Amino acid sequence: MAYTTINKPSEYFNTVLYQSNNGTPQSITGVGFQPDFLWVKDRTAGGAHVLVDAVRGSTKWLGSDQTSGEVTRADQVTSFDSDGFSLGADSGNFINYSTNNNVSWNWLANGSGVSNTDGSITSTVSANTTSGFSIVKYVGTGSNATVGHGLGVAPKIVLVKDLSATASWRMFTEMTGNESQLALDQTSAADSGNTTMWNSTSPTTTTFSIGTHPNVNTSSNNYITYCFAEKKGFSKFGSYVGNSPTSQAEYNGPFIYTGFKPAFVILKQAIVGIVSGQAWYMHDNKRTPYNPSSEYLKPSSSDAEASAPPLIDLLSNGFKVNSGYSAYNDNGSTFIYMAFAENPLVGTNNIPATAR
Repeated sequence: MAYTTINKPSEYFNTVLYQSNNGTPQSITGVGFQPDFLWVKDRTAGGAHVLVDAVRGSTKWLGSDQTSGEVTRADQVTSFDSDGFSLGADSGNFINYSTNNNVSWNWLANGSGVSNTDGSITSTVSANTTSGFSIVKYVGTGSNATVGHGLGVAPKIVLVKDLSATASWRMFTEMTGNESQLALDQTSAADSGNTTMWNSTSPTTTTFSIGTHPNVNTSSNNYITYCFAEKKGFSKFGSYVGNSPTSQAEYNGPFIYTGFKPAFVILKQAIVGIVSGQAWYMHDNKRTPYNPSSEYLKPSSSDAEASAPPLIDLLSNGFKVNSGYSAYNDNGSTFIYMAFAENPLVGTNNIPATAR
């Protein structure tokens, strides 16, 4: 049995479920650490995803399904606490409304951040080098530039949002390359030949590159970035190719080896085989504690949680696609995924292992 760099993934990422309190302020506990990046979604009703972080401050709101710039909501997430976070009256009715059910995905970085001068742009960085996650804030210049990320290894995922203007979320992935990008708030597949987003340059151990595209580098605009480097036993970012010739509720799809039991999986069609325009999909081990994992949320949509026939299984050493639906298994399409661990202590053989 192979031991890993992180023996307890829940110390760096954890999913917590909670119930709204009719707008009465409440504290949500059980995270296991003070989160630095918090992603919350109302499961019961339609409403925006809520993303806040310790670098910008708990009251600064962004929505993964929104293109709007940063908004201050003082009565939504009111603080990051030692074992979770606190909610206010939530006048916007997003994450403490009625008695609705909610999910929060929580990541540990390193507090409110420090100055980083590794790049041509000085950034503010909150980095956790153990788990390979950092939060980066910078100001655009309008010219090709580099930005320090603080991880000490090259990130495979770089997610950027303009805080100052209406703009899509832009994502670099190692799997799609440095002349391509995906938009978290859109269903479109990855583009190609895009030289202005990442300046045709992949991230290094110290910096990521930005071109002149306004969504990542408008002069004087503020940007927030979430960087993810792969860590054995904690995170895995990769791709698989769909094999379903038709859209079927059940189909023997690909098995994806991660080397751990996933606690959270987000996936997206990146390169189109047959059917285009597929959304992002999110699964976790708390909303669906047993296989099949059929409850899903979509980062690009404000829709409430929905359920479908068997979609994926979360296994002890990876996950398996059990659907022929084009959003998960379109024949010939390439899908990218991000997976974070529940339990890293598994064997090294890359064959499907035990289900939950």
